[in-house]
Amino acid sequence: MKPNANDRRRWRRLLPAGLIGVVLVGTGVVWLTRARAFAGGATNVPTFAAQRGPLTISVTESGTIKPQEQISLKSEVEGQTTLIYLIPEGTTVEAGELLAELDASRLQDDRVDQQIRVENANADYIRARENLAVVKNQADSDISKAELTYEFAREDVRKYEEGEYPQQLREAESKITIAREEKERAAEKLQWSRRLYEEKYISQTELQADELSHKRAELEYELAVAAKALLEDYTHKRMLDQLSSDVRQAALALERTKLKASADIVQAEADLKAKEAELEQQKHKLTKIGEQIGKSKIVAPREGLVVYATSTQSGGRRGMTQPLEEGQSVRERQELIYLPSTEAMMAELLVHESSLEKIQVGQPVHVTVDALPGRKFAGRMRFIAPLPDAGSMFMNPDLKVYNTRVFLDGSNPDLRTGMSCRAEILVAQFEDAVYVPVQAVVRVAGRPTVYVRSGRDFVPRAIEIGLDNSSMVHVLSGLAEGEVVSLTPPLDAGATAFTAAVPTERAAPTSAPAPPVPQPAATRPATPAPGPDAASDDERAARRERFQDLSPEERAERRRQWEAMTPEQRQEAMERMREMRGGGGEGRRRERPPDGAQPGRGPGGDAPAEDAERRGRDSPPAGESR
Repeated sequence: MKPNANDRRRWRRLLPAGLIGVVLVGTGVVWLTRARAFAGGATNVPTFAAQRGPLTISVTESGTIKPQEQISLKSEVEGQTTLIYLIPEGTTVEAGELLAELDASRLQDDRVDQQIRVENANADYIRARENLAVVKNQADSDISKAELTYEFAREDVRKYEEGEYPQQLREAESKITIAREEKERAAEKLQWSRRLYEEKYISQTELQADELSHKRAELEYELAVAAKALLEDYTHKRMLDQLSSDVRQAALALERTKLKASADIVQAEADLKAKEAELEQQKHKLTKIGEQIGKSKIVAPREGLVVYATSTQSGGRRGMTQPLEEGQSVRERQELIYLPSTEAMMAELLVHESSLEKIQVGQPVHVTVDALPGRKFAGRMRFIAPLPDAGSMFMNPDLKVYNTRVFLDGSNPDLRTGMSCRAEILVAQFEDAVYVPVQAVVRVAGRPTVYVRSGRDFVPRAIEIGLDNSSMVHVLSGLAEGEVVSLTPPLDAGATAFTAAVPTERAAPTSAPAPPVPQPAATRPATPAPGPDAASDDERAARRERFQDLSPEERAERRRQWEAMTPEQRQEAMERMREMRGGGGEGRRRERPPDGAQPGRGPGGDAPAEDAERRGRDSPPAGESR
């Protein structure tokens, strides 16, 4: 049987209480162990002998290399288009080089079709313009031809009656005369051949040949007589009727030609006006398509380093933007590429609030880049944001970090936008200073105190301290070189006196004019702000209570915000939470995940973070579609 919603809600409320109990038990065990160590002597207590020598006070933070100035290139094609070419990010380009190309295949097809339409419209216009005169001339020509055909038909009748028929009749009579004479000659020859055959002067074959010739002559005579009769009785009558009909058809054709010529002239005038209007419309469409095709290619207005616009947005609240890539749909006026200048670079950092009292604008900074090992770049602090970074506060409301900018000196062509870096902000340098580890100092009654070895025991001693570098603290007075102090003061002695900056890898772009550069003071106020390590039991209990008091609506809102993130945002958030749980070195505590999210679980504590991340990959961010 599956548990209902009330059972699940009850278990979620009981789980934090159980975790609190486990933490309290663990704290008690540690306290008893340390108490026994102090009670039994100093043999098992880790110690450190106060040292004297050079001490550098600095704040080290991670950040990102970015340009100080850049050009934004946008899509100027109307509507939505698809990227078919995108120059690789990080490429150094020259002025005029192609950076991106939008899909203009449809526009190109439209332009070809439109060019055909323009050419056809132009041809139609020219044809219509000239057609009016042509139609008039053609009408006169057709009418003249029809009239001539009619006259020819009438002449053919007269020509047949007066010329052709009498001539055909005479030819028939002459053929009869010739055939009669040939018949008579063949008869005489046959008679002589018979006599010669009887007297044995010719052979029977020769006699038969003469008989055949006589029969042929008789047949030709009969055919000539029949042809004359056919001409007189049939052919003459048929030809006369045919020629008379041709005269009537020619008269009708002349009338049709005149009517058609009038209609063609009217049609040509109307067609001329229509073709002229159509030509102007098609030319306007062709010009517009050509302008759109020209905007589909984005070229570099100057030399610089190619940076995708989405790369600078992936870490902020606008991080729901998908990474720019070929095949992606882009809209009009959308920023696609930043073309930063490689001459002036800067490092963007996120500085923890506990380090704000140490840093100020104008301090020297040493920057090292992970991609360029062994090289160090000099710069100065130029900007410190007045408010905490909103993106970091969204991920963890208890984490307050401030955007800062460090301008690097000179030109650094080897630096690329987006490179990871570490910046060491030089706060102060002492040639001769006494210092001890920060974990050896606790506050008792509001005063910095160390536990100094005295025989087999450790006795508390109030001291005066200066700045710290998250590892060592400068002792101004109250402790001499060589004195041994405990690195594990009793838990009930007081709160730890120092706060180490929580490391971060994100940086958001900000800008502000660089004020005058002051010189760092030799010493700073010796009142470090209490940090996460100094969190009291009351503070921890308040945080747990705040987590338990989240309403179902607040948990649902946390879960909705988590699922609305892109996979890159969720991965970055998980890495940061794992980093905070794993600690950032000595003097740093493990930060818990944002309120409403348990370790390894998404906001709201209802589903594992991995499941939330998987759901985020399977479903698009809010406001977008696959």
